Amino acid sequence: MNNLSEVAKIGELKSGTMKVVSARGREILLTRVGDKYYATDTRCPHMKGDLSRGKLEGTVITCPLHGSQFDIGNGQVVRWLKGGLMSKIGKTLRLSRNLTVYNVKVEDGKVLVEY
Repeated sequence: MNNLSEVAKIGELKSGTMKVVSARGREILLTRVGDKYYATDTRCPHMKGDLSRGKLEGTVITCPLHGSQFDIGNGQVVRWLKGGLMSKIGKTLRLSRNLTVYNVKVEDGKVLVEY
């Protein structure tokens, strides 16, 4: 891994929680599920909703603005929008975009993100 930035110490986050951290001047959402750490963009790729205010269930995060859901492990869309007409239009036009994820490494009591 190149360009690693220390963003936290082991134990700063409890399992099932998340916080915004800085990696080389960029805000990144750091999440812990069990003993594994994940790093993603802080903003939803749909309308830039603040994912740190979203709901985390396992490795799925839900955007607080429109209910879009993403797997924080790989960035894949679980659900694009929360249903209704806009969801159908989005599926038809294939407007959905994956969430950007970053590699995470845990070493010497530090959580490192590759950015």
